[in-house]
Amino acid sequence: MRALIELRRQIIGGELAGGERLFETPLAQALKISRTPVREALARLADEGLLERGRGGYSVRTFLFADVVDALELRGVLEGTAARLAAERGADPGRLAELRGILRELDGCFGAVGGDIDFDGYLEANTRFHRGLAALPGSAVLERELERVTGLPFAAPSPFLPDKDYFLTHRRSLYIAQAQHRAIIEAIAAREGSRAEHLTREHARVARDDMEQILRERRGPVTEGAGFKLVIEEP
Repeated sequence: MRALIELRRQIIGGELAGGERLFETPLAQALKISRTPVREALARLADEGLLERGRGGYSVRTFLFADVVDALELRGVLEGTAARLAAERGADPGRLAELRGILRELDGCFGAVGGDIDFDGYLEANTRFHRGLAALPGSAVLERELERVTGLPFAAPSPFLPDKDYFLTHRRSLYIAQAQHRAIIEAIAAREGSRAEHLTREHARVARDDMEQILRERRGPVTEGAGFKLVIEEP
């Protein structure tokens, strides 16, 4: 996990530039760990869309800030459609119960003390919640397309939460996100399709705003017209 967090931080912070090639052995030596966690971290970052797989290694992806915005917008549209269809078609009670169970797990990730957050638990449960939401309408087509879009840079539910410092600094945003999770499920259960879609798209919009703030904190001002490699590059 340490390798994943550190490499993600270096990519988002620009210490690893767009186009730079990454190899297991030098990274393991730099991080003073074995190659196995580095190999796993590289594969995960490729799944998140931050790296591209190549012959013999990986390279940091190059894209514009507008690409991040579009990816999150597309995820919001598809997840919103999934929520609306689930409400209109009538979601399976068993699957709704499973999602409510995940909500309780997410609640349990927040301790009584301000900085007391189960970082790993939140990431894992949040990912399962969004996968469950994608499966709720029972559409293999929609589920497949959501899986595809979450492979775009920063579009997965959790990668824009890059490290534990984010949780401590943006704890309020996580509470808002959790309240949105609960409202989405209740709207689906009440078969309020339009409301479920609106709430889900707004949830993705919050993710986009958080992502922009993270990039600003790490790399300075960004605009939708400015590119980054990763993160800043003149278009």
